[in-house]
Amino acid sequence: MDPHSSAQDVHRCDLCETAIVHSYCDFCHFNLCKPCVVDHISDGYDKHKIVPFKERRSTLIYPTCEKHPHKNCDFQCEDCGNIFVCSSCTASKQHKGHNFVEVTEVYNAKKEVIKKETKDLKNHIAPKYEEIARDLENQLANLDGGYEKVTSAMSKQGEQWHREIDIIINKMKTEISEIKVKHRDILQKHLNEIKQIQSLIKETLQTIRKIEKSTEVSSTIEYSSKIREFSKFPPKVQVSLPTFIPKPIDREKLYSLFGQITPLSTATEENVLSLNQPKTSVRELLDEPELVTTIQTGHERPRSVACLNDGNIWTSGMTNDIKCFNIKGSLVRTFKIKSEENPNDIAVDSDGELLYCDGTDGTVNIVKNGQTEELITLPEWTPSNLCVTSTGDLLINMFSDDETQSKVVRYLGSTEKQTIQFDDEGTPLYSGNEKIKYITENRNHDICVADCEAGAVVVVNQDGKLRWRYTGHPPVTKNEPFEPWGITADSQSHILTADRDNHCIHILDQNGQFLRYIDNCDLKDPYGLCVDNNDNLFVCEFYKGNVKKIKYLK
Repeated sequence: MDPHSSAQDVHRCDLCETAIVHSYCDFCHFNLCKPCVVDHISDGYDKHKIVPFKERRSTLIYPTCEKHPHKNCDFQCEDCGNIFVCSSCTASKQHKGHNFVEVTEVYNAKKEVIKKETKDLKNHIAPKYEEIARDLENQLANLDGGYEKVTSAMSKQGEQWHREIDIIINKMKTEISEIKVKHRDILQKHLNEIKQIQSLIKETLQTIRKIEKSTEVSSTIEYSSKIREFSKFPPKVQVSLPTFIPKPIDREKLYSLFGQITPLSTATEENVLSLNQPKTSVRELLDEPELVTTIQTGHERPRSVACLNDGNIWTSGMTNDIKCFNIKGSLVRTFKIKSEENPNDIAVDSDGELLYCDGTDGTVNIVKNGQTEELITLPEWTPSNLCVTSTGDLLINMFSDDETQSKVVRYLGSTEKQTIQFDDEGTPLYSGNEKIKYITENRNHDICVADCEAGAVVVVNQDGKLRWRYTGHPPVTKNEPFEPWGITADSQSHILTADRDNHCIHILDQNGQFLRYIDNCDLKDPYGLCVDNNDNLFVCEFYKGNVKKIKYLK
């Protein structure tokens, strides 16, 4: 029995293969019994390292120095690209003044990395691949059923079309029957008139025959000729039969009228496993969103709302005051910005500090302990809207002073890190005007902009590459063009955007697929949006002056 492959057998000596193992050569990786130890080291090789079996694989096997073959490399030279060197090398001119690190130190550190990597592979990465494989297997298993639903829907449409065509044919047949009755009536009327004249002619002929045979003078002289009267023949009646003129079948038009097959869509998204990020439980959408509370802000047309971690919310409108309310709707404090104009937008950072855009002087400001500090000054650009990212960066949407360009810029503090303005073909991502463009970061780090003027939600990844555009969902009940205003994202990577003129909120998934509306809760003119840590939605009602708290997740 092979001692290396048997889990049930006791460890045996690798040389004699019968005696129970006692020692171990940590260099050759051999199991040895007591008698075989002598035989194993009797070959004169000086590298053998005999240790008790329980301490096997505890001796490090160092690489042999290329320049000094009789020595092991106990160090790495950092200045020479971490090459292995022995003690003699460290004292040589070639490595004079260099920095060295002990191999054991590097080895132990790497072992810890490998240990952690093994744990991550077993506990996180491998299960994730299993989850992905199961998902793909489920998609494959459901493939036939999914396509069967599509073909069934097509067959249903075909049956409906057949019914409608039968209705049309029967209606036309009824019309033909009605025309036939009219046609018959016209011919019958004229026939009756002719029959009547024929009868008069017959009577006249009988009268003439009597006169011819009679010798009475008076009756013959009094006879009045009927030739002229009967010679006026009635007009000939020509009634044309109706004809059916079939319209040529336009197959392409018929195809488009019958329905539409959406093309096969393959979306790829970054599927990055963050080992340090806490897992978020999956929460489903409520069948019917619930209105929790309504806060009367007193603002003239509230436009922005931002949540604090402590349950307080900040609001701003068309005046220069920013108000803070608690969750019960009570006013906690009011802060007036330095400008006489209203702030373009507000946000709250991870420390609970208030930030706001001042469009009058092109600044982004932070409020600390009640004091305003200018964080960013923008010459030739006006900050429109802003958001704080999960990493603490600041994303600012801004437009040029001549109102022809718009862009998103990422800042770390007051340092510019990234500019997002054009797609890969050099086309502007955003409409160039001074209209508000609310901005948010999704949980997957996508940057989402509600471009009202373009009638689109524009989403790029964290590198600024365009992922998708959402231009609305074509419902029967929404009559106004889609113009997104406020935008926010929740813990489930849902994107929510306010459709003010249609009095609703659109909920999208992270790939831009429409999921549902929030169009109840007596929503009127929704504008600015935000969600708190518990995924409660706060909505500014532009003309009513309210902020509504809505629960929409289970």
